[in-house]
Parts: sequence; structure tokens; C-alpha cells
Amino acid sequence: MAETQRHPFLHGLSKHRGAPPTVVVIFGASGDLTARKLIPAVYNLGFDNLLPADFYLVGYGRKPIPDDEFRALASDAIKEFSRRELNADVWSRLARRTSYVAGGYDEKPAFDKLAAHIDELERQIGRDVQRLFYISTPPSVFTPILLNLGASGLAAKHLGLPHHSKVIIEKPFGKDLASARALNETIRSVFEEHQVYRIDHYLGKETVQDLLVQRFANAIFEPLWNRNFIDSVQITVAEEVGVEKRGGYYEQSGCLRDMIQNHTMQLVALTAMEPPVSLDAESIRDEKVKLLKAIQPLALGPGGDVARAQYAAGMMGGKAAKGYLEEEGIAPQSATETFAAIRLSINNWRWQGVPFYLRSGKRMARRVSEIAINFKCPPGTLFAGSGRFDIAANTLSFQIQPDEGLSLILNTKVPGLDTRTQPVKMNFRYATTFGSNTPEAYERLVLDAMIGDGTLFIRGDEALASWQLYTPVLESWAAAGREGMDAYAAGSWGPATGDALLAKNGHVWRQP
Repeated sequence: MAETQRHPFLHGLSKHRGAPPTVVVIFGASGDLTARKLIPAVYNLGFDNLLPADFYLVGYGRKPIPDDEFRALASDAIKEFSRRELNADVWSRLARRTSYVAGGYDEKPAFDKLAAHIDELERQIGRDVQRLFYISTPPSVFTPILLNLGASGLAAKHLGLPHHSKVIIEKPFGKDLASARALNETIRSVFEEHQVYRIDHYLGKETVQDLLVQRFANAIFEPLWNRNFIDSVQITVAEEVGVEKRGGYYEQSGCLRDMIQNHTMQLVALTAMEPPVSLDAESIRDEKVKLLKAIQPLALGPGGDVARAQYAAGMMGGKAAKGYLEEEGIAPQSATETFAAIRLSINNWRWQGVPFYLRSGKRMARRVSEIAINFKCPPGTLFAGSGRFDIAANTLSFQIQPDEGLSLILNTKVPGLDTRTQPVKMNFRYATTFGSNTPEAYERLVLDAMIGDGTLFIRGDEALASWQLYTPVLESWAAAGREGMDAYAAGSWGPATGDALLAKNGHVWRQP
């Protein structure tokens, strides 16, 4: 009882998911991601009794903020963005262990001050704590933060012990192959690979995690998961929003860097990888890397494997929407794509001849992220002609957002005295089966990093394999400028050039 009173987070702690004593340091503590995702994630882990007994949260940023003011900002973020309302008891326990350190990202003395602050926390509780550094800043300061973590000794603290230091790095992980390699070299000069957690929040979503369960825990799927039965795979990551007030950032990024190279390729890897020998992190990530390396180089130019476009003026929700070139902060002759479509060919035994189609864009018809497995059509000899038979290909689709779940399209007989067929959809939704208040992706990922589970994080060679595929595309587009840039109306499903990628093989985009 005394132990529970001393460590208020200890009560109800899952032993299986238990983390050692931890201090989480968030670089960029006054940023939007911290308020919207990271602070609420930590709070909800505390609500669920999944924080370690000795847990501390430290914000770090350039702006001087008193501890009490930072706690107030954190409380406001929880009230506005958490999936749960603010619970006074849970927050009071967390608030007592929340503090702030001000300093520049390129100032070694400020990192020494941070190290001394954490050392003092260790002295207060009389035990070592692991240091988990979350870099939630613009990529321009990734390198100075990493180098100063090394120079101050924070990166190597307790290395080899259960309480060693770790670092979580937000995307974008480089802007092309060369910059990603340079960032990896910087990381390796300071941290060992097992200390590094390159985050992609899509991997924390329930449906993405469920991919491996559906594939490998259901005997009806695995025998069919190959070129003999699957006709094509489509992955759509569509957004309704435009660039809004992020025009300056998006001009330097574009759809390929922002969505395709990271989020969408992670979905490809989990959908197409071979069964791992076990569920440990390295076995799964080994198979993902093998899959990425099996993807053939993309054919560029007219009739190739890629298409790009910008949204033009259109209608969104019954209201007029501006085109990309009319948005704030966008150059009049911008060649930045807001839509990209890709046709991938995987050169291995399982997927030879099965096209994987990817598309992502802003200002599309609706917000949806989906993986659709399209099976081959049955022979038409039995159900052909007379107009009484509507036979569709069986499709298994994983809805990643907004309504997490999966659906299966089957053909069935329409009730009546006449024999007629019709495709029907069988649905499973997490919200209706398990309740709607499921954990956010960042909750799972922060917890996994604390306990040292790298399964849902990206390894260095994995990031490089993806950049190796897409860097030639980016270079080709940069050289072409606006030549070959298509357009699509806001509120539509994309441009004609995106449709043409599928038409070459007799396919059409599925409308989620």
C-alpha cells in the first residue's frame, strides 16, 4: 500500500507493458504537435495507469516559460485535444512531475543545464531513469539537437543498462536520399540504432496494426495473399483540407514527400511483406526492408509509373474552394504537387505481375485512408448474360481513417423467385464492436518507445530504401518544372493522369 501511495501511477500498471522509470523530454514543447498530440498522449497513458511509477515530463524550447505557465498550457491542450476530459486527480499527479527548460537547440550550455535538471530528478528519487528525447521540431534543427545530445553526454547516459537514453525523431526524415543518409550518419555518430525511434504515426493506428493480425492470424487469408488470387492492390490516402496556413512548409514538401514516401509506403510494406519468423521488432522490420528493396525502379515520363497534379478551384461541402495557386504563401508558378499517384511493381515470387496503385492528395472528395485488396474475378461462364447477374470482384478493404475497420465485398443472391445476384458489403468497425474511445496512435507509439519496442518505428535502412525509390522521381519533377503537371477540381477524386495509370492495365480507382 505504501508503495502505491509513493508511486501514484503504479496502481493498475500492466506488467506486460510496464516501462522503467522515465523522463520524457519534448524538444519543441510549445509547438502544435506537442499540444495536439504529445501532451494528450502522455495524459491518456497516465489515465490508463500505463506510465511508470517514476515518470517526469520536461518541455524544452527556445522561449522562456515558467514551469507553472507550461503546466497551464499543457492543461489547456488536454482540455481541447484529448480524447478524454481532464480528470483532476490524474492531471494533478502528472502536473507535479512536469517542468520546463529553456534554451537554444544549438547551445551546448543549455543542454548541460537540461542534463543537470535530469540528474537532479534522479537524485530526488534515488534511482536511475531512462531519458526519452522526443524531437518535435522543424527538421532544420534535427542535427544541432542530436549533436548537442551527444556533446552533453545525454545520448550515452546509462547506455547498455535498462535505463539508457532513447530518441524519437519526427518526420520528415530527410528530403531525399542524400539528406536521409546524412541524417542517418549524424544519428549514428551519437546514438546506436537500438536507441533510435523514427516515428510514423500511421503505424500506431489500430487498423494498420491489425493488418498483420488479419494476414497471419486468419487461415482463410494467407493462402490467397499472392499473385494467384489477387488482381491488384490500391492504397488511398486522401485529405479534404487544402494547405490552409501551411503554404510555406508545403511548398518545400509536396505530396510525394509529405505522404507517399513515408505513410503510404509503410502501408505497402505491411500489406506485401513476407511472414516474419517472429513478432519481435527486428524480424518484422527485416521483412519490410526486403519488400521495399524488391520494388522495381519507377518508369518516368509520359506513360510511366507516376502522375502529379495540383488542385484547382472547385466545390467542397457545397462551398467554393480556392485552387492551390491561389492559396496564401504559394508562388504563382509553383511546381509543387498536391496529388501524386504511383504504380508499383514488386519483383518477387508472391507479387510478380500484381500492380500496387498508390494515390494521395489534398482537397479530394472526402477524407479517407484505405487499403483495398482486389481479388481476381471468378470465371463468367455460370453467371453471364441476361442482365440478371451483377458479379463484382471480391474486395477486402482496410479503413484506416476516419472510420477504422474493414469490409469484405461478396456476391450474393437477391431474395425472390428469380435468380439474381448483387454485390454486398460485410462491415466490421472498431467503434461499434469495441467502443469509439480507442487509443490515439501517439499513445501507442510513446508507450512502445518507453518500453523499448521498435516494431512500429522505422529503421534507418528502411527509410533509405524508400528514398532510393522516390529520389529519382523528385529529381525528374524538379528538372521538368511545371511541364507534365496536371490539375483536378477541388472536391474530386483526382486528375485524369491518375486514372490513366490504372487504365493501362484495365483497372479503375475504387471510390472508398
